Amino acid sequence: MADKAAPDSARRSERSRRAILDAALELIGELGYPRLTIEAIAARAGVGKQTIYRWWPSKAAVLLDAFTAGGQAPEGAGAALPDTGDLEADLKLVLRAAVDEMNAPAYDLPARALTAEGLVNPELGAHFVDRVLEPSLRLLAERLRAAQDAGQVARDVDPRVAIELVCGPLTHRWLLRTLPLTHEYADAVVETALRGILKR
Repeated sequence: MADKAAPDSARRSERSRRAILDAALELIGELGYPRLTIEAIAARAGVGKQTIYRWWPSKAAVLLDAFTAGGQAPEGAGAALPDTGDLEADLKLVLRAAVDEMNAPAYDLPARALTAEGLVNPELGAHFVDRVLEPSLRLLAERLRAAQDAGQVARDVDPRVAIELVCGPLTHRWLLRTLPLTHEYADAVVETALRGILKR
């Protein structure tokens, strides 16, 4: 009997954890971040507040885990980006996918909340960058290094700076919401950036 208690307890804990993460994502869409509370998450998940506080220090920490565990964060941390030999085409493909993701409510709402919270909570902001943004930026920089190895990009270009030059305008437009974030804009960003870094 004692042998069965531990697995059952672990399964119950995992079910509760999953219910809490699901509840956080549902409620951010229904209530918005300012009205999201630990009490609301606990009620939706069917757990006590103390259960949530045992695992997370704040609603922002719950949302970050829900965002990354639920598949809303950008994919690709474990897979290489396309390398067809055509850097421009590959970057356009990746940035168009990023535009679609950033425009989707499942990404937009929690990502905006976490971005804003990260400005006043440096620890959470660092976790957000490390878990959500950095994996994609790292892969893009690796793709650019491959283009350098193939002789397509000048050797003196810093891949990380170049990738931020490509990704930064999309993030800027997404944050401001003043102009549409479209595939055409993503293509224009790639074309403009490559004019400055392609080997001549």
